[in-house]
Amino acid sequence: MGEKFKIYTKTGDKGTTALIGGKRVPKYHLRIEAYGTVDELNAFIGLIRDQEIDAHSKEILIEIQDRLFSLESQLAKESDENLLHPLPELHDEDVSLLEKEIDAMNESLPELTSFILPGGHPTVSYCHVARTICRRAERLTIKLSEAHPVEPINIQYLNRLSDYLFVLARKFTKDFNAPESRWKPRI
Repeated sequence: MGEKFKIYTKTGDKGTTALIGGKRVPKYHLRIEAYGTVDELNAFIGLIRDQEIDAHSKEILIEIQDRLFSLESQLAKESDENLLHPLPELHDEDVSLLEKEIDAMNESLPELTSFILPGGHPTVSYCHVARTICRRAERLTIKLSEAHPVEPINIQYLNRLSDYLFVLARKFTKDFNAPESRWKPRI
């Protein structure tokens, strides 16, 4: 009987980790911050998917999680030179799917006339937390792109995904008949 795969490697015990391609960098490296934040987003989307939501939304969230793994691998590669096999990439159709879903959800939602305070139902709040994590991932990926090549589609996908998560929160507000608290600024 062969040895089972161990989850721990001990190679990161001194504060470094390997990029795809083998180069070791500090665990606080901007590349690690960027794909680690996408991973955090992916985990939060899993939490949303685990709620009592409609089957279509669950299906789209699984698709999004798959795309986020592709995005993580793109952000984790140092270059295409040392790759043993090609990594999955994002495509224009991935962004188009988010736009199509946003448009479909918006058709049944009341017009947005002010900012909305996050909350009203736990599932709605989870969407807003995921949205803010997505925005952080987007900012870190943009910052990374200033020093390392990042395909523009990766930034575009994160930008559209945060919009999707906002509209999804509004959809769930409606689905759960939860209150949508509008921000009324003090003047």
